[in-house]
Amino acid sequence: MISAGIDIGSITAKCVILQGDKILAYSILRVKPNLEESAREIFEKTLELAGLSKEEVDSIVATGYGRGRVDFANKKITEISCHAIGSHFLIPDVGTVIDIGGQDSKVIAVENGKVLDFVMNDKCAAGTGRFIEVMANALGLKIEQIGELALRATERLKISSTCTVFAESEVVSYLSAGKKVEEIIAGVCDAIAGRLIAMASRVGIRREVVLTGGVAKNLGVRRAIEEKIGFGVKVPPEPQIVGALGAAVLGSG
Repeated sequence: MISAGIDIGSITAKCVILQGDKILAYSILRVKPNLEESAREIFEKTLELAGLSKEEVDSIVATGYGRGRVDFANKKITEISCHAIGSHFLIPDVGTVIDIGGQDSKVIAVENGKVLDFVMNDKCAAGTGRFIEVMANALGLKIEQIGELALRATERLKISSTCTVFAESEVVSYLSAGKKVEEIIAGVCDAIAGRLIAMASRVGIRREVVLTGGVAKNLGVRRAIEEKIGFGVKVPPEPQIVGALGAAVLGSG
């Protein structure tokens, strides 16, 4: 059986095509204002990578905040369930999923791929990719530079505000005071980690902890999370596709 999972997020669209336990292809694209168009484009691109026609796909499951706009899907499933099962597929002993997306973040307690509990932040940019993007812009940096710069810091400046607007003001103030950029960035990563761990404490942190979403690629945030929980976390080879993968797995059952 061949199944496809399509995850339409606030910033990126992801698609995974699965056959049994083998990922045939996946792709990631930035979403367009027209979510239906984004869904079709990401599906067609992934089909092309897999060397398949749409008729050869037995099941299509949509997830993500834009899943309701994927009108050609057979089923639509919440991203909470999809991230849980996608993480379990890749890392079977996962106990906690921390998903850090562009506009929201989630912490999911998982057992054998099933959701035990979860908490979600979708009202505030703190603890999301948007928070990092705003701080990077304030510092004149590309978002890809943030993780590596944070690892170079010998000191971590405190960003006390959880509000993005006020935190940006703190960053600009540090910059004006002549503080090192890497120390400011390390503080930004630490602030994000603090927000996520505060969320995680509401559902409990169970090993293994798996990071998903685009921010999982940020080594500075990853290190800050590990320091706060006292042990290492696991990051899938491509953390952005975990939701789409989970959708494909659920579609194959």
